Amino acid sequence: MLTTQFLPGTPCWIDYGSPALEATAAFYTGLFGWRFESFGPDMEYGVCRADGKTVAAIGTLTDEGDSPAWMLYFATTDCDAAVKAVEQAGGTVRSGPGDIGGQGRFAQLTDPSGAEFALWEPGGLRGLDLVTDPGSLGWVELYTPDVEGMRGFYRTVFGWRFEDMPMGDYTYPVASPAEGHQADTAMAGLVELRDGGRPHWLLYFEVPDCDATVARCQELGGTVAEAATDIEGVGRMAFLTDPHGARFAVITSAAA
Repeated sequence: MLTTQFLPGTPCWIDYGSPALEATAAFYTGLFGWRFESFGPDMEYGVCRADGKTVAAIGTLTDEGDSPAWMLYFATTDCDAAVKAVEQAGGTVRSGPGDIGGQGRFAQLTDPSGAEFALWEPGGLRGLDLVTDPGSLGWVELYTPDVEGMRGFYRTVFGWRFEDMPMGDYTYPVASPAEGHQADTAMAGLVELRDGGRPHWLLYFEVPDCDATVARCQELGGTVAEAATDIEGVGRMAFLTDPHGARFAVITSAAA
């Protein structure tokens, strides 16, 4: 499961690039009950909090041609070295490495299959305050046409370990960080992208009632990409699209 220990190579931060900051903040605060706190009119960026704990951030898109989307950041102790590892493994650098006002060092990257992600080397900001609880990030999945190739890429870059989990008629590769060998360190899954869509990292948000969240999403102007369904031993989940077209998922996890 995700934790806030932030071992190297684990999810530590998420933010949303928006073409309309206020509208995006209104949608997600209305959906998850978050409170959005802007860093000020000059920053065009702010954090989302649940019960006072940071669970996400939203900022304005800065590069022409970028599409609205959630971005997933992985923790690193050396951003520059990790960027070099990405390049040597066949990935590309979109921006950075660069510093953000004493808060940390970051880089924006793309894996060899075309999925975008980012790195975060903490300074004043370690990462999210809360994960896996309702209203926070609960799981992440990589949708890629090259599952086997991306196993190798992320293993090389982050040292990830993989375990193949049986899921009905198919096998679901589950990634865990290189450090820490406890069973509960699983943090991500890999899914074969078969519809010709764009490779991407998909974020799952934990919610107390999946069906109620789906209905609320539609009330707020979002759409349902895949209706809520039950996965035995996992929980009830649905795949949604926000009013800007960005994909995300919600899950009400099964009781442990």
